[in-house]
Formats: sequence, structure tokens, C-alpha cells
Amino acid sequence: MTAMAQPASPLSIGSLAQLTLSLIAIVALILAIGWVLKRFKLNAPRGSVDSEILDQLSVGPRERVLLIRIGEAQVLLGVGAGGIVALTPLSAPIQLKASGRAPAFAERLRDMMKRPGGAP
Repeated sequence: MTAMAQPASPLSIGSLAQLTLSLIAIVALILAIGWVLKRFKLNAPRGSVDSEILDQLSVGPRERVLLIRIGEAQVLLGVGAGGIVALTPLSAPIQLKASGRAPAFAERLRDMMKRPGGAP
């Protein structure tokens, strides 16, 4: 009679190496999928609500107040490190002045580019 080959132990070096490489490949695949979703913004919710940020005002280094439009209504939101807080819905919409003036950031960038050295 021929001797039957004994199966490899589940704790052998070869099986542990295969298990480790499989786990590394799965984690790498999860990270790659996350990067692709973030890069191409494929995970962003797609709503049918017509909304936009109308204006914003910084009130601190990490805090700002946003005026947003959702459909026909306008809402003031507070945005900070603690999250987003609805301050108040507005009963009468605010009419913003359509000025041809460049935003403050664009003006500051233009001024910095004109200076020698480019930095303040």
C-alpha cells in the first residue's frame, strides 16, 4: 500500500505567508477603492434638491456663517469645528447685490503676486 500524503498543517509557514499576503491585498484593495471614490467624488450623495451657497462670512479661524438657498427658501447655517447648526430659516429672502467686484481672496492673491517675493 502507498502511504497517503499528510495535509499541510494550517499553521505552517507557507499557509501563514499566504494568509498574510491575502490580508494585505484585501486592505490595499479597500484603500484603493476609497481613494478612487474620493478622487472622483463618486460617493457624493446625488439629491434632486436645488441648493447653493449664496454667501459666507468668517467669524473665526474655523467658524463661519453661511447663507444657503434650498429651493426657494433661504437658511442661515453656522459651520464650526463642532459641526453644522441651522441658525434660522429666513421668512423673507435676502436679495444679494450683484457686484462686478472680485472676491476678497482674488484681490489678496493679485496683490501678493504684484509684490516682489510674492509673500507678505
